[in-house]
Amino acid sequence: MQFDDDKPLDPSQVEDVRASGPQPGRGGGGGFGGMPGGGCMLPIGGRGGGCLLLLLAVGAMFLFGIVPTPFSGNEGGQQGGGQQPSPPPAISPSGNLAERCRTGADAEQSEDCRVVGTVNSIQAYWRQEFQDLGVRAYTPAKTVLFSQAVNTGCGPADSAAGPFYCPADRKVYLDLTFFNTLQRDFGAEGGPFAQAYVIAHEYGHHVQNLLGTMDRVGRDNRPGAESPSVRLELQADCYAGVWAQNAVKTGFYREPFTQSDINQALSAASAVGDDSIQRRTQGRVTPDAFTHGTSRQREKWFTVGYDSGDPRRCDTFSGQI
Repeated sequence: MQFDDDKPLDPSQVEDVRASGPQPGRGGGGGFGGMPGGGCMLPIGGRGGGCLLLLLAVGAMFLFGIVPTPFSGNEGGQQGGGQQPSPPPAISPSGNLAERCRTGADAEQSEDCRVVGTVNSIQAYWRQEFQDLGVRAYTPAKTVLFSQAVNTGCGPADSAAGPFYCPADRKVYLDLTFFNTLQRDFGAEGGPFAQAYVIAHEYGHHVQNLLGTMDRVGRDNRPGAESPSVRLELQADCYAGVWAQNAVKTGFYREPFTQSDINQALSAASAVGDDSIQRRTQGRVTPDAFTHGTSRQREKWFTVGYDSGDPRRCDTFSGQI
């Protein structure tokens, strides 16, 4: 993936809180609860409407999805007023994003700026797509870069949750160390486009939030192979593929993505399939506990989006998946 060196970047779409740690007063998303035996989807009361909660059971770390709780090993659940994650040690990124991430040339040299360029392209695509489809105006969502722990509009979270989207504050949260773990512990190929796919998946959730898909799924949070939560996640994978097909049209990339780039995305999608995660963490596959879809399904729906380039082809809520 090669950025257009002369394309101006908009670093205001990415917020870097890595040096400051969790910010007081930004938490609070309702009650937290848990179920043993894998990730599960639970509603959060209060703000956020269709806000969903992804709980990761012991060992089932780094599923990327929407709205996590801190990874504490407490399968019995935790209330919203419970213990907050410990603040991470302060780090000092080398200059702020506005100073470092000015053009696509910077995105070629810096991971932080690559995130900025990717976010810019994804949001430019969806802004135009919303306009072309005649739906409501697209509302941008910031990506928040954090280290170890962060407070969000959906409650406190730590890095064990992986990347996630919070509907309550309409932000994507990302600890960049996730991508090392994705390669080291889950066997993904890695690479810049694996990162782009994950970010595009989270913005797929933002699109679902804006279009009311999350509200329609509502509190039907049953896990399972055909569950609404699985269908929601697979649609976000499809939306990621749609963006990938149209990314060069946004002006941030010089040429279409290569097959090598796409293979990085497919490898990441396969690595975090429910069946793959369960085999690694519990030695068996339990379809009744699925929340995100199998490796094959995640690859399939990203490919549906990529091959069609049309978000209308991403109807994962009709028929079998």
